[in-house]
This record gives sequence, structure tokens and C-alpha cells, in this order.
Amino acid sequence: MDCEMVGVGPEGKESVLARVSIVNYYGNVILDKFVLPREKVVDYRTHVSGITKEILKDAEPFLDVQKEVADILKDKIVVGHALQNDFGALLLDHPYKLIRDTSHYKPFRKITNGRTPSLKKLTKVILGLDVQGGEHSSVEDAQATMLLYRKVRNEWESELRKKKNHNDGTIIDKNANNI
Repeated sequence: MDCEMVGVGPEGKESVLARVSIVNYYGNVILDKFVLPREKVVDYRTHVSGITKEILKDAEPFLDVQKEVADILKDKIVVGHALQNDFGALLLDHPYKLIRDTSHYKPFRKITNGRTPSLKKLTKVILGLDVQGGEHSSVEDAQATMLLYRKVRNEWESELRKKKNHNDGTIIDKNANNI
């Protein structure tokens, strides 16, 4: 899963959902929707998000898309990069045990000496692919994270099974500051 955000509030610094994309294990698009923000957009962030005022004219209401996403993700493993931002924008929670976040996977963090690696860097180093050359595509980013997960899936899942006390709580909490 991946989302694109636009800016609202003073100077457009607060991020809200404008697009959400979900792909399956094979990278096929399950959902790709533009979302009508509930607040006035101050900064479309087009150079990064690819979102324009015109694109959002026919966007779907936030609550409708939020429910559709929640229904799709229920009881599913969600693969993404920096998912706390996406779940925050969706105002949704998801069980920790069902999260596979490529920005937190320790073997990937070794590439950047323990720091959070960018999706662009991971995709280039691990897969030899270039993404995010200009405007971001949430479909392309979701597909890239799924490719990363598929490459290390067996090791990742084995590591999780070995952890005796894998947290069953929620790490992605819409009400917490998940940064």
C-alpha cells in the first residue's frame, strides 16, 4: 500500500490523503483512488505527489475510500514503506503483527547504517530499479515495496516466527504521534 498526500492548514504543512493505492502480492492493482480532502488544499505538492486540483475534481469522499481500504486490509498483511504516514493519513489502525514495513526491516536499515532508508535507495540497491524519478506514483511505490518484500519474504517471515513475543498490539495508531 502507498498513499500520496497534499498540504492543508497554514502554509500547507499538514498532510492529508489525496490518493491511495493497494496492490496484491504480485503487484496487480487492487485499488487506486483519488481522495477528496475534507479541508481546503493549500499545497498540492504536485512536483512530488503528482496530484493537481484538476485530478481531485472527480475524487471520491474520504470516508467512502477510508471504509473501502479498511475492508480490503482487514486481517491482511500490509506491505509498504513508512506505513505510519499512510495509516495516519487514512486515520486507520492496523495490527502490528500484520505490518511489513520496508523502512523498519533491520536488514534493509543496514544499507543506511541503521537510519531509515528511502524507498528510492532500497529499490536501487536491492532491486537495481529506479523509482521516484520525479512525481511519485503511489501505484509504482506500492509495487516497489511489494517487490522488496517478496525478495526477502522467507527470511522476514522466519525471523518473525522466531520471535517468541511478537507484539500482537497495534503499532500503527491513528491517534498517536507515530514518527
